[in-house]
Amino acid sequence: MEIEIKNSKRKLNFSKKIINKDTLSLVTFIVAFLALWQFIYILEIFPKISLPSPLSVGETILELLLDFTLVKAILVTLWRLFLGFILSITLGLCIGLLMIKFRQFGKTMSSFAVGLMSFPSIAWIPFAILLIGFNDFGILFVVVMSSVFSVMLSTYSGIRNIPPIYLRAAKNMGAKGFSLFRNVMIPAATPSLIVGMRQAWSFAWHALIGAEMLITTLVGLGHILAIGREFSNMSQIIATMIVIFTIGLIFDRIVFIKIEEKVRDKWGLNQQHEQ
Repeated sequence: MEIEIKNSKRKLNFSKKIINKDTLSLVTFIVAFLALWQFIYILEIFPKISLPSPLSVGETILELLLDFTLVKAILVTLWRLFLGFILSITLGLCIGLLMIKFRQFGKTMSSFAVGLMSFPSIAWIPFAILLIGFNDFGILFVVVMSSVFSVMLSTYSGIRNIPPIYLRAAKNMGAKGFSLFRNVMIPAATPSLIVGMRQAWSFAWHALIGAEMLITTLVGLGHILAIGREFSNMSQIIATMIVIFTIGLIFDRIVFIKIEEKVRDKWGLNQQHEQ
């Protein structure tokens, strides 16, 4: 019991050290970036209309927050992202498992998926407009088509590349069917699945902003970017870009890294903690 408590404390202290170190590095980078930005602004290397000061951009963010334009846009964009990402994970996992079950289908679909995964997300937008129209379903279509193939391939490759010795050892110990899949195959494929999901989220995020800019629904962060472009309002464009970056950073640091750590702890994949 005492050994378990000590190991738990070590893991907690290790996690805190990593978080504090990462946070300090991030804050240092942001401060240095803002200082460089302000320095370039003072030197007037670029026209002030093209590169506003950090203070001007901060005031624009505050204005967008106070009139709830930014709040509404963030909520709508995150809702679209959530729906598209859930659909991508569901479809990707199901198709990936079918690819494992039927080998010939898997070989054919994997080559097909690699080609489509490298397909630019913006290229799906004209197709979505003509097929579905200027609405949320068109935006969701672009998001799903841009991210589902990453989940599909990570599922297929993750399970397919499990060392055969793991499966033979589990079968010799009596594991079979769903028990083999749940207790051996899923843990062994977990690193690949996590990487695929993080990559899919990144693809979905990129595709969503582009789709919101071009598939006009009059709401969303992409729409605010498009309005800034139309009126040559660089402060609004940079302010929206900062919000997009911040949301991406928060999701990666707070959501995905936490999930990854918990999954790795559960399946005993955190070698750093054991050393």
